[in-house]
Amino acid sequence: MARHVAMRITLFAALLWLLAGCAHGPARNPMAQWVPSPNHEPRKPQLVVVHYTEQDSVERSLDTLRTRNRFGRVSAHYLVGRDGALYQLVADEDRAWHAGAGRWGTITDVNSASIGIELDNDGASPFPKAQIDTLLRLLDDLCTRHRIPRHQVIGHADLAPARKRDPGPLFPWRRLAEAGFGTWPDADATTEAVPEGFDPLLALRLLGYSMREPDAAIRAYRMRYRGDEADTLDDSDVRILHALVRQYR
Repeated sequence: MARHVAMRITLFAALLWLLAGCAHGPARNPMAQWVPSPNHEPRKPQLVVVHYTEQDSVERSLDTLRTRNRFGRVSAHYLVGRDGALYQLVADEDRAWHAGAGRWGTITDVNSASIGIELDNDGASPFPKAQIDTLLRLLDDLCTRHRIPRHQVIGHADLAPARKRDPGPLFPWRRLAEAGFGTWPDADATTEAVPEGFDPLLALRLLGYSMREPDAAIRAYRMRYRGDEADTLDDSDVRILHALVRQYR
């Protein structure tokens, strides 16, 4: 009797193993003969995009990111609470719907090339230390595991300047850069003379901004590096852009 029970348990375990293999195995086209090659790997993210939720609680944001709202279905890979709590909603290897229409440099399908991180923030409040500390730990993990260049951390407004402003002018980009993420000009470089003929709009494009709507691109740049939303460039901006291009391009 005990032997029969043991055999049933073994068979049941084997069946579960086979079912698990079918559930997680590669998708195969029934029209073709399956001749697997080892020469492949998962799609790799090239960017990290930082957002704010523009909502009033983690609970509400978790609901929004897992359901359908008036704008359709949206999601993100991670959500960071104001208290530093970290939630993952989509696997890193999967495509989350967080970026929408936009581009960064030559990347036009940003959702397919990025990991999206939402920060619990109403769009008008400072970001607490605990939240940024968690964000920095997460960025270190993501950039290390996926070999994402650490300067390729951008805001939603950077890739869609005509329609988005998150993470907003209060987001501490300089603190991120001091920890090694994103971009920030060296202080010494911003005091150097700018060569004659330097084109700041070309510099914005070289950094990654779409110049389809130059005023919007300037506003996104100003939010990130000057903490305001002006749509014109002054002499300080020209020096900052020259320094950024030298450092990161």
